[in-house]
Amino acid sequence: MTSVMPWERPGSKIDDRHLQRLAVIYIRQSTRQQLVDHQESTRLQYALVDRAVGFGWQMDRVLVIDEDLGKSGSSAVARTGFQRLVTEIGLDHVGLVLGIEMSRLARSGRDWYQLIELCALSGAVLADTDGVYDPAEYNDRLLLGLKGTMSEAELHLIKQRMWSGRLNKARRGELAFALPSGYVRRPSGEVALDPDEQVQTVIRLIFAQFERLGTLHGVLRYLVENDIQLGIRLREGPDKGTLEWRRPNRMTLQTLLHNPAYAGIYAYGRRRVDPRRQDPARPSTGRVVRSRDGWHVMIPNVLPAYITIPQFEANEARLAANRARAEAMGTVRGGPALTAGLVHCGRCNRRMSVRYHTQHSKALPEYVCARDVTNYGAQKSCQLLNSACVDAFVEQQVLAALTPAAVEVSLRAADQVLAERAELERLWSQRLERAAHVADRARRSHHLAEPENRLVVRHLEKEWEDALAAQQRLREEYDRFTRSSPHTLTPAERQTITALACDIEGLWHANSTTTADRKEIIRAVVDKVIVTVLGTSEQVKVTIIWAGGTTTAQEVTRPVQRLEQLSYYPQLTDRIRELAGQGIGATGIAHRLEAEGFRPAKGGKRISAATVRDLMRRLACPAGRVHRHRPAPPGEEPGPDEWWLKHLAAELEMTTSTLYAWIDRGWITTRRESCWPHRLIARADQRELAELRERRTRPPGWYSRRSWTETADTAEQQTP
Repeated sequence: MTSVMPWERPGSKIDDRHLQRLAVIYIRQSTRQQLVDHQESTRLQYALVDRAVGFGWQMDRVLVIDEDLGKSGSSAVARTGFQRLVTEIGLDHVGLVLGIEMSRLARSGRDWYQLIELCALSGAVLADTDGVYDPAEYNDRLLLGLKGTMSEAELHLIKQRMWSGRLNKARRGELAFALPSGYVRRPSGEVALDPDEQVQTVIRLIFAQFERLGTLHGVLRYLVENDIQLGIRLREGPDKGTLEWRRPNRMTLQTLLHNPAYAGIYAYGRRRVDPRRQDPARPSTGRVVRSRDGWHVMIPNVLPAYITIPQFEANEARLAANRARAEAMGTVRGGPALTAGLVHCGRCNRRMSVRYHTQHSKALPEYVCARDVTNYGAQKSCQLLNSACVDAFVEQQVLAALTPAAVEVSLRAADQVLAERAELERLWSQRLERAAHVADRARRSHHLAEPENRLVVRHLEKEWEDALAAQQRLREEYDRFTRSSPHTLTPAERQTITALACDIEGLWHANSTTTADRKEIIRAVVDKVIVTVLGTSEQVKVTIIWAGGTTTAQEVTRPVQRLEQLSYYPQLTDRIRELAGQGIGATGIAHRLEAEGFRPAKGGKRISAATVRDLMRRLACPAGRVHRHRPAPPGEEPGPDEWWLKHLAAELEMTTSTLYAWIDRGWITTRRESCWPHRLIARADQRELAELRERRTRPPGWYSRRSWTETADTAEQQTP
């Protein structure tokens, strides 16, 4: 007996207008295996096609849409059902949309309600096993909306039950998940260390090197330099469980160091999906790593461990500190600033950043606290000072602290080198043993084959030759490693190291000691360096907070821009007035100031005579002894608007070195004497003197800078 579908009953909502359009039949089957094991949906598909044909549709006007499988016949289409209906078919050409459960035609409620709206506008009807619905009618529209809401609620309840069961199983530590490298799962479900010793050796070596080097990239370089590969067990495919050796990469090492399983911790829920970051085309994207407090499950001492839990926590803290963030110290980077990342502002207690400027093709670092400028648009930085004074003081204190323990540290470093060498030797022996096993297996496979079966023997011969060649290459690499690696220290060599360790300062300044090495040593013993500039003077209070909590404080001197910033500027001016009153010239005063301990603003041993003359001019001091100026040759004396450079510099209250720079730029017109000493005579009338005085008032760099909107050509044209 043939059953009658609900829409075939009297009073059907399908008329001739619908029959002139397409009849679309929608099904959903996830995998091809489902077609083999579960035939009911396939049978219902054919039944729906028969019903549509029997109702009045021609076979060529019946379209079957399979959302996931794609083309399964001449009338099937490989795309999502809703996308296919809207983008390619167009609902204006569809009279009937037929399916098993119509509310599942779209994967989201938004698509379902959009389909209802489009069917109402185009005049198409929806049908399932319960009946035929016309979205243009209010009652049918209300019923379709209710069915969509119930479908969403049903899907939510199913997901909620599955999630609760999964979480409860994880809380018992019984939920199985993909294991990282170095672990295997036994048939009983128990997690154990990888039985391959070489895999375990590589994992332990990675953690040991990270503890020694402190950076992820440093570990990666170490593995690459020593040609160390990671053993990975295949998780899927026909060779599932087979061990493969792959070259290390940064992401794999980062995942390995962050994985708590290596510390014996069973953890679940470390990553969660953020819908805002998820790519619809990539379902596995959008995962966000949560902090330890946000994990769903964390059970310690469940898995076999490679490291201890305190070591895992220390690694996590080190990785977080290596990130380039304002609140983190960061890893050791290039540049001559020794205490970069350790310096904190003594005024606002924020970490100070490093800024470099170039002078005479040499990078000069500065420590600057510019957080208010960056975040709040302040007019000036909180503090800014040259790094040389701070680095010199910290370097001096670190060397003084390391000197008593230099011998012990040097011998411990030698023992560490020997331990690392022993670990590499063990890894090399395992690699050689594996290569010998592969070659022996290839030999036995060749001998077991029938000699007359050349089709097989030729292939086995090639595999044997390849295995022997790989074994020979590995032996040659091991020989090179043996020759380049340090050998065991003899008592005489250890005594030599002890003698050299006494000269810790010589080792510190040796050419073989890099800046990165010095920074690592400083970070090992110093936690923080607090810097406070006293006003705008040259005095800086530097406080070193050592790793044990002890502090060392001292005032150091920094270079400043102007003499007026010096804390002893009043005493300096008083002394210059006193010496000038005694009739001493600028050169003599400069020697006296050097002997009495007065130093210039920008650093150095002595205040120059030119600086003293400038101060005497500003202080209106007597010029001291007046030396007779050598007269010019006859007929070449300076005219009314001509000046000797020394007299013009005094008139403009500036140094003669600046006048020479202006002459090179063509801003001052000069002529030269015809005989020795060929002095320059400048020409400057009253108008030119006014221009030079105005030029004198402009800040440094006024003529060398240019706006970002100007090109080099326009800047040269605008320069007077």
